[in-house]
Amino acid sequence: MKTVAAVLLLLLLGLQYQSWFGDSGYFKAVALKAQLEAEERRAELRKQRNRLLRGEVMALTESDAAVEARARTDLGMIKDGEVFYIVTDGSR
Repeated sequence: MKTVAAVLLLLLLGLQYQSWFGDSGYFKAVALKAQLEAEERRAELRKQRNRLLRGEVMALTESDAAVEARARTDLGMIKDGEVFYIVTDGSR
């Protein structure tokens, strides 16, 4: 009788080990849930960035003023008849 109880106890402990520490156990599920939340946050940040880029593309395709502003700020371009000045802070 004691051996049967010991075998059943070992079997129960083995099953408990699998449900807590196995590949489909509790701790693995918690780790996967945390990983999923991190991926969802990353995806949301990418969605926000895509919305901003989509708006910028729409502005550039719809208006020449946006293209001109982008050329001035990013490329340092000037119009004909304008004078380009570089202002330094004077400390070297």
